[in-house]
Amino acid sequence: MRAAIAFRDAVAALGDYNVIISDNIATRRPMADASGAVLADVVFGFQPPEEQWWRNGQLALQSPMARACRYEGQPFWANSDGFFTRHHNIYLDALSRSDFDFRSLFTAAIVVPVHLPFGQIGMAAFGVADRARRDLSAEFEANADQLMLLTHPFITSYTHVTRRRQWLPTDCQLTKREVECLRWAAVGKTDKEISIILSRSHATVRFHIQNAGAKLDAVNRSQTVFKAAQLGFIGLAN
Repeated sequence: MRAAIAFRDAVAALGDYNVIISDNIATRRPMADASGAVLADVVFGFQPPEEQWWRNGQLALQSPMARACRYEGQPFWANSDGFFTRHHNIYLDALSRSDFDFRSLFTAAIVVPVHLPFGQIGMAAFGVADRARRDLSAEFEANADQLMLLTHPFITSYTHVTRRRQWLPTDCQLTKREVECLRWAAVGKTDKEISIILSRSHATVRFHIQNAGAKLDAVNRSQTVFKAAQLGFIGLAN
């Protein structure tokens, strides 16, 4: 709670922003303090039922801003005309912006994505109270870096203190060959196809993938690839 209040006050010193913040855009579970008080309500002021965005189970799937955070790691600003980044991102060009104001809950906002370990994505969106304002380019240039410096440690520290279950093995080390096999498996190649690509036998490829699965405590091939991806072994497929 104290961290949320400090975060809110630091943001207020930069401008008159309404803040939507989530530690995990894949769930509608709101950020809360130790007593269960919803921070969006008691700290950030989203109290009337029509403003309680965290009750919308489709927010992570429908909000253009949240969807953009899956493809962009740096701050950007957005409105119904597009997503505006400092470096062009071709993935954002293809995202739908239909009904932007309704689906984003803002006419325009500065957005800070926070990419966390294990594939978790947090997000903070800073919209201005004046809904007639649609151009935030000046605010973005003036405040984006500071908003990022405020948002990242707040969401990261919140995640550290609220994460309870351990889903992945600790200190897992895969070999170079295991990683190569899993990278090809991640893009849909069969063991037979991987064996041709890597000039190894079918049995050798199967051995490497099964060995990786044992290290990752995975129950099948799909979970092996999933866990390897969460730990960053697979990376971006080229």
